Amino acid sequence: MSARIATVSRDTNETQIKVSVNLDGEGRLSCQTGVPFLDHMLDQVARHGMIDLDINATGDLHIDDHHTVEDLGITLGQAFFKAIGDKRGIYRYGHAYVPLDEALSRVVIDFSGRPGLFMNVEFTRDTIGSLDTQLFWEFFQGFVNHARVTLHIDNIKGFNAHHQAETIFKAFGRALRMAVAEDPRMAGQMPSTKGSL
Repeated sequence: MSARIATVSRDTNETQIKVSVNLDGEGRLSCQTGVPFLDHMLDQVARHGMIDLDINATGDLHIDDHHTVEDLGITLGQAFFKAIGDKRGIYRYGHAYVPLDEALSRVVIDFSGRPGLFMNVEFTRDTIGSLDTQLFWEFFQGFVNHARVTLHIDNIKGFNAHHQAETIFKAFGRALRMAVAEDPRMAGQMPSTKGSL
């Protein structure tokens, strides 16, 4: 497969974001978002997804984290969509269960071309650090709409909100890794009876 690398910049009145992604990377992250817990979660995605991410984000954090988190999801989704190409030869589907102490989450993804987020998570706290846990939905919604994937996220159990979030992002990274990997038996074929995704 050719190099699956993409860079996307997105500038609005609220945020200025640049994301570079290498789907066949080594799990490296260079990240400055101004939202420390989000940086920690993106590190999980890169490391467990074996995806290199270079992210620079400046946003209106004096208001709150909402625009930065949502717009980062959008820009990351755009970068994935650009990097994945026509999807020939990939596994297309990915799934992962990840535990962390008492918490357990499952993430399932399909690079279907059809955006859909189905997120069943009841965080036990409203904030982790200073980050509103409602913003995780905004992040994944932005990613799904612009990567054009179907994404199911279920936190099966857990009472520590940090652990809940971390299992979700680790599982997201591992599901991505599985889905975008080259399938040697597919040999460049489209992983769909439709002939396109």
